[in-house]
Amino acid sequence: MGGLGMGRRRRAVGDRVAYYHLMSRTVNGEALFGDREKEVMRKMIWRVAEFSGVRVVTYAVMKNHFHILVEVPPRETEVSDRELIRRYRLLYPRPTPWQPMSVKVLERHLKGKSLEGRELRKDLVRRMSDVSEFMRTLKLRFTLWFNRSRDRFGPLWSARFKSVLVEGDRFALRTVAAYIDLNAVRAGIVSDPKDYRFCGYGEALAGGKRARAGLLVVDRSMAGYRQTLYGAGSCKKAEKDSISREEALRVLEEEKGKLPLSVVLRCRVRYFSDGMVLGSDKFVREYLDGEPPGKRPRKPHRMSGADWKDLRVGTGLRQNLFR
Repeated sequence: MGGLGMGRRRRAVGDRVAYYHLMSRTVNGEALFGDREKEVMRKMIWRVAEFSGVRVVTYAVMKNHFHILVEVPPRETEVSDRELIRRYRLLYPRPTPWQPMSVKVLERHLKGKSLEGRELRKDLVRRMSDVSEFMRTLKLRFTLWFNRSRDRFGPLWSARFKSVLVEGDRFALRTVAAYIDLNAVRAGIVSDPKDYRFCGYGEALAGGKRARAGLLVVDRSMAGYRQTLYGAGSCKKAEKDSISREEALRVLEEEKGKLPLSVVLRCRVRYFSDGMVLGSDKFVREYLDGEPPGKRPRKPHRMSGADWKDLRVGTGLRQNLFR
């Protein structure tokens, strides 16, 4: 998603802080990323986020896609020259074929208050506190690096990107964050997300200060967040009481039953990728009321399969909810 849909979403949250679950997949879902590529993407996520003025709550980089949960502040209108230069240096420490202007040239333009300097300032500020610009910059920079390192050309990513607007409620944020951090568990790479170093939880447990600070947005302690990842009680208890993914899918899809949240999060859940907006009934309703009128008025939809508390999504999803 992006473009007009993202613009409407921006108007829906107004001047408030907004949270988005962002996802993007490679062309044809090709498994192109090994540990080296994942590490480069991990570093780029932090660098581009700081340039853009958004906070990374958590993330997961996989072999053919990535997820990020971000906190986007109200658009910045006043950014000092010093801060603009600092952020510019993060992305462009030296001139490149796609950005030939050096930091010193930018500094001179800003200091001189010239027309060109004002236009440069306007363009840079426009790219900040904007989730579409954040994703565009991240994906473009990674594509340039990836193609150059592989002597490759052409598109890397399928379509633009998907996004789900998430209410800034702790339960909603915690649930989405856990779903993201459990990506490697769902893929069968690890049994504990702390052992996967290309996700926010794994980086936080390894001592990453920025990753830990991001997860503290969704829970007051890492121990509390771990309960969301594994359910109430210890990790060993959760593993003992867990069922296979195949059995979970049978209960969810064939019997239309319910399972513990920590079990459902180990399945692929389309609410988190295709739900459009996720939060309380009131939050989803406010967003839908801001959408252009269609053939039928939209309404919040309850989520099935687990005890999601008051969580709703903005679009009805009937087939292949869980995979």
